[in-house]
Amino acid sequence: MIESSLTDQRTKWLYAFIAVAVVVNLSGLFVTIMGPDGALYASIAKTMAVNNNFSDLFVEGRDWLDKPHFPFWAAALSFKLFGFTTWAYKLPGVLIMLMGVWYTYKFAKDLYTKETGLWAALILLTAQHTVISNMDVRAEPYLTGFIMASVYYFYKGLRQGWLIPITLGALFAACAVMTKGIFALIPVTGAIVGHLLLTRQWTLLFNWRWLAAAILVLIFISPELWCLYRQFDLHPEKLVFGKHGVSGLRFFFWDSQFGRFFNNGPIKKSAGDPTFFLHTTLWAYLPWSFLFYIAVVQHIRSGAKKVRETEWFNLCGAGLTFLIFSASKFQLPFYITIIFPFFSVITAGYILRLVPGKVFQRVKVMQQIILVLMVVAVAALQFYFHPENLSVSFAFFMLFAFLLFFVVTFNKKEVYHKIWFQAAAVAFFVQFYFNLAFYPQLLKYQPDSEAAFWINKNNNDHLPVVRVLNGLAYSIDFYTHQEIFHYRLGEDNKLPPKPYLLYADAEMLPALGNAGIKGQVLKSFKGYHITKLKGKFLNYHTRNEVLGESQLMLIK
Repeated sequence: MIESSLTDQRTKWLYAFIAVAVVVNLSGLFVTIMGPDGALYASIAKTMAVNNNFSDLFVEGRDWLDKPHFPFWAAALSFKLFGFTTWAYKLPGVLIMLMGVWYTYKFAKDLYTKETGLWAALILLTAQHTVISNMDVRAEPYLTGFIMASVYYFYKGLRQGWLIPITLGALFAACAVMTKGIFALIPVTGAIVGHLLLTRQWTLLFNWRWLAAAILVLIFISPELWCLYRQFDLHPEKLVFGKHGVSGLRFFFWDSQFGRFFNNGPIKKSAGDPTFFLHTTLWAYLPWSFLFYIAVVQHIRSGAKKVRETEWFNLCGAGLTFLIFSASKFQLPFYITIIFPFFSVITAGYILRLVPGKVFQRVKVMQQIILVLMVVAVAALQFYFHPENLSVSFAFFMLFAFLLFFVVTFNKKEVYHKIWFQAAAVAFFVQFYFNLAFYPQLLKYQPDSEAAFWINKNNNDHLPVVRVLNGLAYSIDFYTHQEIFHYRLGEDNKLPPKPYLLYADAEMLPALGNAGIKGQVLKSFKGYHITKLKGKFLNYHTRNEVLGESQLMLIK
């Protein structure tokens, strides 16, 4: 009876913490879109919405072939509904990520218990890079939601009455493919096929329902294939990747995925590190990363004794993807986010299997050390980075997270699971700091967005804006209210009639002067490549030493 009462109380706490975690993930909606990728995707979706052209992708006025269409369709539709705002760009991705959290809960609940599902949802929502991905929206929030929904429905399709679940699973899988390409199927197939193989369910593994699923995926991705064929395959005269006759369909099925993996496609990387995602997970999955690694070892150890009775969906879905990512030369920290739902189910199952004793005490001490280090890291970052003009909302939410930690700590009834609630509270504290203090200040050093905001406030004559192309300043394309023209040195450029505004890196001014373009400097903007942070920039005492400069000029 006492245990039942404690479980009921713990469930209420879990619901409350999940609600707070959702607020944490929504708190990044209004942070300026971070370039280059986020700003690039926002500018593509803006062009799509402005031109009412949902089939072709353009960047800087030229055909663009790199990513599939779905995130741009979603953002463009959001722009149509809510206008060209920061939060309208991020909202679809964040909502789809939250959908993925819901399916993570349902998946863990079906495999284990309701409490496991709730813990998995909370762990996923509070993992560091989940919150970062919902602030810096790229493809990953979409992929996380679609992959988990697809796995859930394919899992449901293993039972009788499989037609509707298989159809829904194929639909979500197709959405994932139309977000990133066919490699998005790796975690889905890894989870289902891996589990059936290890548990030797040959009848289900070699079942024609999977052929039906593959056919349905092909049918559902037909809008993407039609768009690529229409924009590229029908126009071999277009110059793409420096070549004519580039097939959009071939790029989609081969070059974009296998070409990157084997490093023989049009987009190449120089090197890869097989251990990259091992050490990336240590910080990206905080405060749960060390627990996750322990959980994986324990899952394999216990599962090896009774392979056919063990659940392998999550370990296989995460493991196969992890191995392929590690073998690829294309390695960026945010890639790993798409398999966080699997991580979270594994971790939730482990913490609920822990029983009081020596092992639990060691794990608890380890977790306490991690939480202290996280708080110390934030304090050090605050001291050295020195963000200014902190908002009232920042102070409120930080105080709220602080109080939540102490309420949990002094709750005498909940002893055993207290450390996991404390971990979530510390995660709230850290993530509110990043979304409400660190990132808003950091983005003050993104010169193209700052220039756009200045133009929108001061361009009373509504002069057109020319952006000199030298780098990845896509934020000015998205945020500026006026029409943007793109100037390429050494090319025959279409320029607006004078007067107009011109935005360029300061180092480009001599070359522009030689081309006969001179004008009055209206405003200078200090900037830094904020996605590649280094110590000299983070330390406000040495920051000015590494800042670059961009200038806005009036050309008469």
